[in-house]
Amino acid sequence: MVSVLQNVAIDCANSYELAQFWSKVTGRPLHPDDRPGDPEVQVLLPEGPVLHFNQVPDPKTTKNRLHLCLRPDTPRDHEVQRLLTLGATLLTDRRNPDGSGWAVLSDPEGNEFCVLRSAAERAAMESAGQ
Repeated sequence: MVSVLQNVAIDCANSYELAQFWSKVTGRPLHPDDRPGDPEVQVLLPEGPVLHFNQVPDPKTTKNRLHLCLRPDTPRDHEVQRLLTLGATLLTDRRNPDGSGWAVLSDPEGNEFCVLRSAAERAAMESAGQ
């Protein structure tokens, strides 16, 4: 017997607004029954678990112990710029001059996440022997 991962739960102050941000990040819709003011809202991913936003009264106070890592289908630096435009904040830039590395961002409520290189960027570096 095994357990199946049902969702990734993210505590937040405004579940609907934060879910809308992540819906734009992932290009995936909110659950059709979710409405502004709902204490729980879900972003429906194409496969695997859903992103579940759960409204809680206490604010975020420390670094996440668990975070999401995103692999964009466009170049990493383009995706970082797109996410900054959506309302993310750049926390730590771990991108290297050779193209390796990642960027650490936070969503509008301060939850950290990483943006990795795209699969194409990784393949190009591997082909070049880097």
